[in-house]
Amino acid sequence: MATQAMTKAPARATPRPGLQDILPLAPLQEGLLFHSVYDEAAPDVYLVQQAIDLAGDLDAEALRAACRALLRRHGNLRAAFRYAGLQRPVQMIPHEVRLPWEDVDLTGLPEAARAAAADRVVEEDRTRRFDLAEPPLMRFTLIRLGDGRHRFVLTNHHILLDGWSRPMLVRELLALYASGGDDSALPRVRPFRDYLQWLAGQDKEAALDAWRGALAGLDGPTLVSPRAGERAPVVPGRLETEVDRPTYEALTALARERALTLNSLVQGAWAVVLSGLTGRDDVVFGTTVSGRPPEVPGIETMVGLFINTLPVRVALRADEPLVDTVRRVQDEQTRLQPYQHTGLAEVQRLAGSGELFDTTMVFENYPVDIGAENDRPGGIRGVTVTGSRNRDATHYPLALVAVGRGGLRLRLDHQPDLIPEGTARSVMDRLVRVLRSVAADPSLPLGRLETLPAGERRAVLDLGRGAETPVPETGLPEAFRAQARRTPDAVAVRCGATAYDYATLDARSDALARRLVGLGVTAETPVGLLMERSAELVVAILAVLKAGGAYVPLRQGDPADRLRQVADLAGIGPVLTDGEHESRAAGLGTAVLRADGEGPSGPGAPLPAS
Repeated sequence: MATQAMTKAPARATPRPGLQDILPLAPLQEGLLFHSVYDEAAPDVYLVQQAIDLAGDLDAEALRAACRALLRRHGNLRAAFRYAGLQRPVQMIPHEVRLPWEDVDLTGLPEAARAAAADRVVEEDRTRRFDLAEPPLMRFTLIRLGDGRHRFVLTNHHILLDGWSRPMLVRELLALYASGGDDSALPRVRPFRDYLQWLAGQDKEAALDAWRGALAGLDGPTLVSPRAGERAPVVPGRLETEVDRPTYEALTALARERALTLNSLVQGAWAVVLSGLTGRDDVVFGTTVSGRPPEVPGIETMVGLFINTLPVRVALRADEPLVDTVRRVQDEQTRLQPYQHTGLAEVQRLAGSGELFDTTMVFENYPVDIGAENDRPGGIRGVTVTGSRNRDATHYPLALVAVGRGGLRLRLDHQPDLIPEGTARSVMDRLVRVLRSVAADPSLPLGRLETLPAGERRAVLDLGRGAETPVPETGLPEAFRAQARRTPDAVAVRCGATAYDYATLDARSDALARRLVGLGVTAETPVGLLMERSAELVVAILAVLKAGGAYVPLRQGDPADRLRQVADLAGIGPVLTDGEHESRAAGLGTAVLRADGEGPSGPGAPLPAS
């Protein structure tokens, strides 16, 4: 079949009359196709809309001619997407499509009502789905407001275009309008097929190996709303803020000084916020990469969907400043850059945990100022661009967009049925707080970063706090003994199938404590603990405290040299262990006692007075 060949490289076969080409899909196109088909009963959040305000003597027919020329020039703008009965979906490019144009005249309304009516037209257009099998997946609406004012609305499915392509496309459209639809002065179009041809020639196994290494050891996804996949996405709410100028300038100076990007610093701050929301110190979120390989000739002027969404993994360490964390992450992303064409579905399959993340962070730095077209030689045929608004969205519960042009603006889209506006506002406040903290003191360890606003911090501290109880002057051993006298038969500790009541726990810890004293443990003698989490671990801790010592946990997974180093630095006396780690404990060169009472027993001694 022709479609089988297309999974390897774009095919030239055009088996139907009227078709110019049949092409495979780029990785993100496959993902968007899936979401649009899966959520076909709900509004399609992947509709992208740009509303451009125009003033002057607009020639509507010339604008229509420019739109027709735009569709004629770029074959991938005429694409229809088919998947039924095929092993892999394809995009079919017809030679021609009808121009989807709507003319809305609001000049008959009272002046005061026109703006609201225009907003309704724009919003209704935005909620109207495309049938991805019926091209073109782009439509144009001209709203006449009177007095030489118009609003031109360009709406397309995201499967056609990315954010870098859209400003180029609008500039080309305005140039075509200025020339009456004549494209002879415009540069030759570099077809999207060239990029797909490059994509088909990449080493897939090398890419998968690189991503497999990047995700090695990850123990689960980072999800702020685990039930997000159970419902259809809705049109998101949106919050926006601008980081204060001193913080922005401090962050840009820090980025220059440490050879970091502002994007990386915001990614690091977002990871800190996600860690606080999920309780994970190894977090993953999605980011959007430009996906424009420089080795493809003319890639910087191509129009299409080149971007890709891929995971960013951030391992947070409490004793490490954020700038050091960001350096590790930026270096890792540099290593992965040759493999940014890999599809997200393939990457997630490597992790084996389904969805890896449900939040995204995107840094926008592509040109968007179409108002600059007013200064083009000869103008825009008597028309001036007076404003422009863009709307796009994703299906993720939280999607952060940072814009770093002349300042740092933050936009947080949230699915309101999963993340209410108040919660989203708290998330935004936390992010800004982290950025300010890092700007003020880049050397501050992550464990000392204050992410919660003062009011939220007070609420957390008050959560679940009952009446205050005076702290007894006696130490923990005597407080435990008093509880054991009050409730000797009550369960004090349970681990798996093992359970000790207070009387048993008191007796076992007393016996072990006497053995420790017999080995010379006195006030604040460091006693090592090398054992699994168990009921016997509680016995051991109590015994050390009853003997007057201080316990020092030793990590079971550390190499022998590391264990010896810790033991030497801490000046550890005896070591309490269990059967599984007894031989490793013996290698530390100090006295070893089994906390469970097994093994040789040393002489006991009276316990110190409480």
